[in-house]
Amino acid sequence: MTQLIASSKLKVVVGIGTTGLSVARHLSQMGERFVMFDTRQQPPCLDQLKAELPEVSVVLGEFLVDSFDGADEIILSPGLSRENPAIQAALLSGVPVIGDIELFARTANAPIVAITGSNGKSTVTTLLGEMCAAAGVPVGVGGNLGMPALALLDEHKELYVLELSSFQLESVSGLNAEVATVLNISPDHMDRYRSLLDYHQAKHRIFNGVRQVVVNREDKLSVPLVSDKVKQWSFGLNRPDFGGFGLLDQDGEPWLSYQFDRLMPEAELGIKGSHNTRNALAALALGSAVGLPMAEMLQVLREFQGLPHRCQAVKSLAGVTYINDSKATNVGATLAAISGLSGEQNLILIAGGRGKGQDFTPFAKALMGSVKQLVLLGEDAPAIGDAVGDRVPTIYAASLQGAVEAAQKIAEAGDIVLLSPACASFDMFCSFEDRGGQFVNAVEGLR
Repeated sequence: MTQLIASSKLKVVVGIGTTGLSVARHLSQMGERFVMFDTRQQPPCLDQLKAELPEVSVVLGEFLVDSFDGADEIILSPGLSRENPAIQAALLSGVPVIGDIELFARTANAPIVAITGSNGKSTVTTLLGEMCAAAGVPVGVGGNLGMPALALLDEHKELYVLELSSFQLESVSGLNAEVATVLNISPDHMDRYRSLLDYHQAKHRIFNGVRQVVVNREDKLSVPLVSDKVKQWSFGLNRPDFGGFGLLDQDGEPWLSYQFDRLMPEAELGIKGSHNTRNALAALALGSAVGLPMAEMLQVLREFQGLPHRCQAVKSLAGVTYINDSKATNVGATLAAISGLSGEQNLILIAGGRGKGQDFTPFAKALMGSVKQLVLLGEDAPAIGDAVGDRVPTIYAASLQGAVEAAQKIAEAGDIVLLSPACASFDMFCSFEDRGGQFVNAVEGLR
């Protein structure tokens, strides 16, 4: 296969999943010649690729160090690390290694709003997409959320709103977004990154070539190093400054505000919790940066009830509320949910799964005073239990069904049973959606 690449100067697409298939379709439409590689013998989109593009060569199995010798460009799927020895060998030999987002940026004919962060990016991306639709702006919404970026390309779109993961951003050099934001930074994917600094640097590649930025005033790690010529907007739960969205008091009630102008009472938001108030303020800042009308944006905030598996209210039974936050796959996301929902020792938290190399010490400290009972399950339940120690009463469950039943026995009227795992799902479930769905089914079965 190496000789075929060397003699033909083909592009190489590495990874035959949803993203890889979108790249293959795009390159085929552009008349490019390319080869598909995957380490797996049965990658998830192989049959679809063969049915749609039977003429494309496919190479399966572990990569050799010289697998990509002679390639003129490699398009790497985000699930595969650039640290792979074959990818590193290609980089050392001067072969560009890009991702689907770089390919998208080269082709897109409308401004891009780019959104990343450890937590909240799906909610903010969806909110902004809804705001665009309410304002009558033809918009493509996707990336790490929903449709792959390349599948969004359409000459009739006037704006693209992309959720981007750190994995996608690793291979971006020139996104050139109209406006970009890093909503927040907390440790995540520490099984892939050597340090928080490496993770931070991957996230901040979103600002390459940006024209406007939106900054979280309460998170210094979100602040980019950009020229003074780049227009800055900000958001936070504190008092807004110039160009900022935040909260102002009126008669003892917090209002979402822009600079000195009150916009709407926080109580009217369709999504609840302080973390979601931040998400709403971030969406307002991004929408303002691209000129969306305020009235339409505020109406969306009143109507939007949140995404499935993200602090989704499932059911109230005997005065106990059950909430599905299965999308909380890192400690920062779970801490945000706890902060946004807790009263006085009213939370029963179901957590655990695959920890991705996270440090659970901050998690343990944050539970005190908010969580009355911790129910742990999954691969890294013992690690979380060790970190928590005797700070919070802790029990272990063998299954999610068992965890829900145990939580019901402990819960009293006024309590919240919160599934917010702080871990990935792949030890016991197909995905966070599968985990959330099983939680919902277990809750619906309670009597």
